[in-house]
Amino acid sequence: MTEYTHWAVSLPPHARMPLLHLSPPPHRLLLAGGGRRRLLLPAARRRSLVRVRAAASAAAAAAEAYGLPFPPERAAHHRELAAAAAAVERACRLCVDVKRTLLSGDKKILEKNDQTPVTVADFGVQALISLELQRLFPSIPLVAEEDSASLRSSNTDDNSSNVLVESISSAVAEKVSNANSLLTHDDVLRAIDRGGKNAVSFDSNPASYWVLDPIDGTKGFLGGDDALYVVGLALVVNEKVVAGVMGCPNWSNATIASRKEDSAAAQPDRGILMIAHVGCGTWSRHLSVDIGQFTTAQSTWNRCLVDSCSVVNMARFCIPDSQTWNMIPLSVLFNSTMDESNPRDENEILLLSVYCGSLCKYLTVASGRASVFVLRARTKNLKSWDHAVGVICVQEAGGQISDWSGKPLDLAADLTGRRDIYPSGGVLVTNGALHGKLVEMISANHK
Repeated sequence: MTEYTHWAVSLPPHARMPLLHLSPPPHRLLLAGGGRRRLLLPAARRRSLVRVRAAASAAAAAAEAYGLPFPPERAAHHRELAAAAAAVERACRLCVDVKRTLLSGDKKILEKNDQTPVTVADFGVQALISLELQRLFPSIPLVAEEDSASLRSSNTDDNSSNVLVESISSAVAEKVSNANSLLTHDDVLRAIDRGGKNAVSFDSNPASYWVLDPIDGTKGFLGGDDALYVVGLALVVNEKVVAGVMGCPNWSNATIASRKEDSAAAQPDRGILMIAHVGCGTWSRHLSVDIGQFTTAQSTWNRCLVDSCSVVNMARFCIPDSQTWNMIPLSVLFNSTMDESNPRDENEILLLSVYCGSLCKYLTVASGRASVFVLRARTKNLKSWDHAVGVICVQEAGGQISDWSGKPLDLAADLTGRRDIYPSGGVLVTNGALHGKLVEMISANHK
């Protein structure tokens, strides 16, 4: 297999980063002529560099058009973050539109053979974001949840696969930024596979790549209007998450509560777009939905900070929807309640109902709505896309993330695929002030 080689293209100083290519560095040939020496490359390599420079120019223009709350000179990956934010915003629009087309009048999900809304949306989001990023940053690979294997396996009885691919392609074509070019079914399938498990093979050397969770919180997407789901995209450079975006179309302050009596449909301020860049903080702005269209251009970016709680029993906790409090080692020391109205004693903690998905919990901690997210690892490995973007958003908001032993999550532990992480015991996400105390408590009571 061709070795990955990093080499740099001439870009503006703030935009420089290693580019990952599937070919050796270009062979240079110096020729003398007319009293001048020229640096010549093979024709194929010259065309490749032209494409890369064109992509860099397009990325710079996109970054300028998509305003971030901090200037380029402060952020080494400003262009990448701006492009990621724009792509995630488009993906959120796709999710909302897909869900609406497959809802009946009584708000129940319609299922047509294999064409469930989560299928169309999951594949559609991955294809859309893959296409957007490949156009602007062709040298940065993508690690994502889906591949097209199930879509390519044809069903000769009812032709359901072709119907599904057509639905995905239509959803993507409506949202892709380069709408003037014809988008074929093969284009969409290749875009999905660009993030699949067989798309790229890494090694032990530091790598740069995107990590995408097309829809985190499948049950939330399929469920009622108030259930949460997140489109999450992170940029990893040299094994560190340096930038990330989370889009949550159903987010509202009323959703993050211990009781779910209020319908999110009645909340006028649904939707949030959260971004983070190393050294620049975590920021969010309103992501409003109006007849399937998102409008963020006039919204103001607000700095996100974790809460300041430093007393364990006064903290607001959240855990995975599939787990119960008695599965968490802290249950030996504290009971849990979901009733926020009654005062708690020193042996009781408040457990929030945050439905669904891990990234929703990261978003809740990063926004200061929860103090702690604790997850028990039921298997040896967890998926990187369920955590990568959450890590940068919480860290830049002032929080801390580790496994239950207190060690940082190692995104490079899966040397070949960068798809798995192996946290000891589970994952602990906190506001930082509580982290050391909770690691000690968990370690002392974890069997």
